[in-house]
Amino acid sequence: MLDLQRTGAIARLTLDRPEARNAVPPNGWLPIADLAERAVGEGARLLILAGRAGAFCAGADLGSFAGLRGDDAARAGFRDAMREAFDRIAALPIPTIAWIEGPCFGAGVALAMACDLRVATPSARFGITPAKLGISYPQQDIRRLVSLVGRGQATRLLFTAATIDADEALRVGLVEAVMEASDQPHWIESILGNSDAGLAALKRGIQLAAAGVTQDAEQDSTFDALIGGDELLQRLAALRDGR
Repeated sequence: MLDLQRTGAIARLTLDRPEARNAVPPNGWLPIADLAERAVGEGARLLILAGRAGAFCAGADLGSFAGLRGDDAARAGFRDAMREAFDRIAALPIPTIAWIEGPCFGAGVALAMACDLRVATPSARFGITPAKLGISYPQQDIRRLVSLVGRGQATRLLFTAATIDADEALRVGLVEAVMEASDQPHWIESILGNSDAGLAALKRGIQLAAAGVTQDAEQDSTFDALIGGDELLQRLAALRDGR
């Protein structure tokens, strides 16, 4: 169901269940986070999350929902597994990019929102459809949606369960770029040219800011340590030398 490949500093984690448009069963969420963390442990500096066969992720496997009826522990386990997986992906210390082709629905949108950046191809379609199914959306995913698109657009997308295309997703702020599947964001190389330590600190700061945190002792300590570190001197010397 999952395929992890590495090319230089870039790891690509692909959902590989094309017969279900890469929908994820209840026991499939935590392995995504496990492999993402493995990529970091093996030295990847940037992770791309994608789907096989022209689909990103159709969301949770709806066929599995029948097995959750009448089983309180199974329902709680399903919810907790999704939350843990998305939170672990969001907490990765390296930049993460969701590369979105074709359908991206429900929990698939939540998976994409756990990444730092989202790139859609023209074929991408997005929908957050719990209202159609008579269910809700996990609170941490609603928070991420509101943080990305604002309260008004989040309300519209959730209340209408509308399907939107890549251009509208870009307009409302759900994705950061739209490009052909054969392209690669030029800013990937820009990201990789920057400091890993600096990127990790900035990533954590962005997440704290999204949660409404304006001051953090750990961020202050990291700032001070990086200002006093050797890498700053090396990078300043490189700038002076035109490197």
